[in-house]
Amino acid sequence: MLYETLRRRVDDGTVPGAVALVARGDDVEAVAVGSTDADGNVPLTRESVFRIASITKPIMAAGLLTLVEEGRVALDAPIAEWLPELAKPRVVRTPSSPVDDTVPAARPVTVEDLLASRPGWGLPSDFSLPAAKALWKVQDHSRPFRSWPEPDAWLARLAEVPMLHQPGEAWLYGTASALQGLLAARVTGLTLPEFLAERIFEPLGMKDTAFEVPAAKRDRFTWAYAPSETGELRLTDSPDGDFSAVPRFASGGGGLVSTADDWLAFARMLLSGGGDVLSPTSVSRMTSNHLTAPQRENATLFLEGQGWGYGGQVDVDPIDPWNVPGRYGWVGGTGTTAHVIPATNTVTVLMTQVAMSGPTPNPLMREFWRMCV
Repeated sequence: MLYETLRRRVDDGTVPGAVALVARGDDVEAVAVGSTDADGNVPLTRESVFRIASITKPIMAAGLLTLVEEGRVALDAPIAEWLPELAKPRVVRTPSSPVDDTVPAARPVTVEDLLASRPGWGLPSDFSLPAAKALWKVQDHSRPFRSWPEPDAWLARLAEVPMLHQPGEAWLYGTASALQGLLAARVTGLTLPEFLAERIFEPLGMKDTAFEVPAAKRDRFTWAYAPSETGELRLTDSPDGDFSAVPRFASGGGGLVSTADDWLAFARMLLSGGGDVLSPTSVSRMTSNHLTAPQRENATLFLEGQGWGYGGQVDVDPIDPWNVPGRYGWVGGTGTTAHVIPATNTVTVLMTQVAMSGPTPNPLMREFWRMCV
């Protein structure tokens, strides 16, 4: 069934190819269908490397939690201790207020605000709000990370953008994970690529996960596409393009490349209670919902009624067949999705190279999830 579903979507032109992996305990089913490019030149394999976009976020949260466990940061610590650029944020008076109608933040932004994606900055369900438009100019995901400013310059620009909500008040998308990466780098004195390699990739044997793809691996790296208005696929990046070197801005929110098996290694660490990387307490915090019912209702565009842990969605209500309570993971705008389902000891990973056309999961993702129930 898994192969037939992917084959159908390759044959109808939805995607040039896909790699899907479903692990139930030690039983792993992995399927690779199609090609790395739309011309069908190189077949996809289980070892193919993909731009994983926002399924970077759980990995980033796990990395930051290693610093919490060491006592180098505390969940209730103000982030301004390490990111002084953000020491005196302003907040728009109401979400619809103009960007020059602001009040001071009622309290500092904390480390936990970042982990739970409630720092006050981030994308809301309504992109037309003035503060959201101002943030988009700083957090423009239509541009590759290599063209973003250096982290210090980016922080200075973010500090000029008013918050949409008071710290801790509302779930907002995206900015928190990027800030997690900058915080980890400031605390340790390492670059984010160095930090995640040391704390996550090397201990878990995630040998193909990084912020760049070296020349020796580019024969396994996919081309990248986006749907066009005519329904055809539009090329957006090549194996020798945006990921041929570490970008100026290494984003903890979506900057990684990886493979299905590397994400499986990360997921198994979570299912095992943290292994040698995290404590069971940290894993529980990561994979538990931290949002109130009103916060979930205000984030339905992204979360579709579910909750949020640290770095990923947590299913709360069985709205669809695949929404198993406690299911944790996320989707990536480049056409990826990965989850762990603790109740059944299951890991599900889908990698494609065609970008989502909006913030909600596409039909192929939903078809994949339905098969994984």
